[in-house]
Amino acid sequence: MPHMNRDQRNAAWQAAHQWRARATRTQPNGMMGSLKLLFTWLAFGVLMIVGVVLGLFFLLVGWAMMPFVRHKMKKRMEQMRAQQAQDIGGNHSESYSGSRHQDVLEGQYEIKSETEKKADDGVR
Repeated sequence: MPHMNRDQRNAAWQAAHQWRARATRTQPNGMMGSLKLLFTWLAFGVLMIVGVVLGLFFLLVGWAMMPFVRHKMKKRMEQMRAQQAQDIGGNHSESYSGSRHQDVLEGQYEIKSETEKKADDGVR
């Protein structure tokens, strides 16, 4: 049986034997050991139950808040669309509301009313 000696000299074989010996030493002995094991399992079970309950609670709170978040996002999108529409079409409405000079990318321009156009044509 030289094959057996070679396995016993293997590091993994020795580690497995050490784990087995450690497991037999740490098994609960008597009433105190079994009570300790029982309380350990009870504490683990209670922590698992508390974790599941908290997880379900936060899941339900998240689902309940979804309509509020959706409403807030819709309002924000409406504000952004209104701002964009104002940026696109706002120059024409402002020019007629009394602001004569505006800076634009192409340069300066001035919008004249019909009476100013006729007065300028008559001067030339």
